[in-house]
Amino acid sequence: MSFKIQKKDKFTLVKTSVEKLDTTVAPTLKTELVLLNTDGVQNVIIDLSLTRYCDSSGLSAILVANRLCKNAGGILVITGLQEPVRNLISISQLDSILNIADTLEESIEMLKEKVSGEEE
Repeated sequence: MSFKIQKKDKFTLVKTSVEKLDTTVAPTLKTELVLLNTDGVQNVIIDLSLTRYCDSSGLSAILVANRLCKNAGGILVITGLQEPVRNLISISQLDSILNIADTLEESIEMLKEKVSGEEE
């Protein structure tokens, strides 16, 4: 399996276990994210700490996840970005659209802030 999915109390953690998020893996990730969304999951953290390479299909899967979470009234946070993936996101100017955290702990904090901020 290319991913580990853990359902938590307030979010679902999707942890990649692949070095390359490319056309061989991205469609499966996209499918998993759509299924999570169908199951009513609103908040997702994608941990890419093991992923050193990402192509346009990988970015597309991340953007689909972002849109699904937003449409469901939730939030997507991506974390654990290695330098090449971070650079690609920056070059694509997606760092202004995506919620990016350095660590899983920061992701959870970011999620809590956004979720509690909307309830007030």
